[in-house]
Amino acid sequence: MIKNRLETRKPDQLHDGYVRLKRSDIHKGKLLLVNRSHPVRSETNSIVSLPADILRADHSEEPFISLELECSSQLSRLLGACMAKEQITVVSGYRSAEMQQRIYEESVAEHGEAFTNSYVAVPGASEHQTGLAVDVGVRGGKTDYIRPSFAGSAISDVFRELAPEYGFIQRYQEGKEAVTGIACEPWHYRYVGFPHSAVMVQYGLCLEEYIAFLKRFPYGVQHLYFGDNYEIYYVKAEAGERLELPIPHGDSGNSEWSGNNEDGFIVTVCARGKGGDDVG
Repeated sequence: MIKNRLETRKPDQLHDGYVRLKRSDIHKGKLLLVNRSHPVRSETNSIVSLPADILRADHSEEPFISLELECSSQLSRLLGACMAKEQITVVSGYRSAEMQQRIYEESVAEHGEAFTNSYVAVPGASEHQTGLAVDVGVRGGKTDYIRPSFAGSAISDVFRELAPEYGFIQRYQEGKEAVTGIACEPWHYRYVGFPHSAVMVQYGLCLEEYIAFLKRFPYGVQHLYFGDNYEIYYVKAEAGERLELPIPHGDSGNSEWSGNNEDGFIVTVCARGKGGDDVG
């Protein structure tokens, strides 16, 4: 896994460009926090079928598997890097709200509420509804749709090790149950994009913790720098329907933004960092 120095400091210069957004855009983007307290509030438009070279588990619950476009592309690259396209199957991807409702109700009927609430998100609170979450399993035998087997094999170890380099994290980890509200799920991976995936894994943060952590770096006050190439900052969505999000202008850098599904935006800039104090 890529490891880099994490630094925090006052930015060398403020950015001179703006993106005009709606307040509702806080519910869009790769870094959305989705759980019971932060339900899905926006439809994902760029949902595509998995590439033909990715294995799919044969399940009646989800006969046609799809993902958000960038997530799908990066998953294909990750599986290629693991040399695992013949060993790892995709069990579940994007789910509509109606599909999540049906899965939840069927699990309650079959397994009871205690089991279901540990492994199946309530409708509206499932990351699968964003298209940014994927459940994977090791090929061979019958695959459990709710809890596919994926831990303890050599190929799953390689997948977990390389996942952050391609923007993925194991979303629900052992020891984080009290924070996420979901039991450990070695098979459930969430696409958040690089470098956020690497920062989260390197510093042991689940997504709830990471979203809170990023609020320590408001625009223009103190920014977060990952290695020499990435600058990250938070912008609170002020009152009003429309707002201007400060980003680099012209050729001053490559940048992208994501809402956090809570109260603001996270901007990621490809930049060159100089100096600063280590965080760790």
